[in-house]
Amino acid sequence: MWPLYAAGFTTAFGAHGVAASLGGASEDAVTSLLVLGGLLALYDGAEVVLKPVFGTLADRVGAKPVLLGGLIAFAAASGLYVLADSPGWLWAARLGQGAAASAFSPSASALVARLNPAAKHGRAFGSYGFYKSIGYTLGPLLGGVLVWAGGLRLLFAAMAVCAAVVAIWAALAVPAVPPLPKARQTVADLVRRLTDRAFLAPTAALAGATAALSVGVGFLPVSGAAVGLGPVATGAAVSVLAATAALVQPWAGRALDAGRLTTRTGLGAGLLLAALGLLAAMVPGLVGVLAAAALIGCGTGLITPLGFAALAASTPPERLGQTMGAAELGRELGDAAGPLLVASVAVVAGLSYGYAVLALVLALIPLLVIRAVGRASEYSGD
Repeated sequence: MWPLYAAGFTTAFGAHGVAASLGGASEDAVTSLLVLGGLLALYDGAEVVLKPVFGTLADRVGAKPVLLGGLIAFAAASGLYVLADSPGWLWAARLGQGAAASAFSPSASALVARLNPAAKHGRAFGSYGFYKSIGYTLGPLLGGVLVWAGGLRLLFAAMAVCAAVVAIWAALAVPAVPPLPKARQTVADLVRRLTDRAFLAPTAALAGATAALSVGVGFLPVSGAAVGLGPVATGAAVSVLAATAALVQPWAGRALDAGRLTTRTGLGAGLLLAALGLLAAMVPGLVGVLAAAALIGCGTGLITPLGFAALAASTPPERLGQTMGAAELGRELGDAAGPLLVASVAVVAGLSYGYAVLALVLALIPLLVIRAVGRASEYSGD
């Protein structure tokens, strides 16, 4: 399992390590805010388009080959910029990284499910989410240190080495999991399965959690700065958010496996905690910022392993890659929609109202989760 956890770390490190460093890394490559926005969007844009495609491919040819191919492609895309070191190749490298992550991220999730019995899915996804959160937490810090020491090329070189090492490790340590025979699936069958409550409920919860997390990381520093808090204080708040999310995930997974927590209860509680965190962000001062960070981190930490465990339990094993890819798409949409919603409301009425609107959306999602009774008994233990 360790190579799969390392793959999760790699995709998170690749997303945030570069994103946090681009703005001040190269005046030749990043000439305006529009260019910066485009570079940031490339990685996530590639994931939105390609994750369902590679998830389906993993079901067809096996998850391990897609995992290895994605890691190798990530190393190659990173190495491309190390060798070329020009603005044009930076765009190509960032697009390549996003496309490669689209291959190995859902494949890793599918392998986590296939290589663990259903009774241990909570623990497995909790550990996977923990190491992915570590990548999100350390990415900006490590990226900043590497860029300070050797520029953007050193950061891309480190990513190339990281992906190559994980690829070799996975090739040696991850067992081959052949694709399972499956009945022919029509487009109508696919639409029916992806609109089933057993898929929509956990995916909606995952999207909501990602939206809250993205808003917390992006806007809590803005709230802190507005009341005179310095970058150290606001940076510490973001670290509290990420660390809380990382620490809660293994606990939530173990509680699910032990029967101390059901999926519906955990997802609903996680969404409400994240909503309370957004409301706490409306309280001015350090107390409000820290309370918001802790509550959002706790909520997202609850939702992530429970959501993926629910999806794994309600999906036929031969379709796991497709389901994980589609669920990852939902998370990416939440990652984009959350900040966009808050920013749109903030422009008109102020940032506090933006937090309040997203909190209301998160508080309404549990209604969908609670009504997800079609296959709930398969994964909630109710």
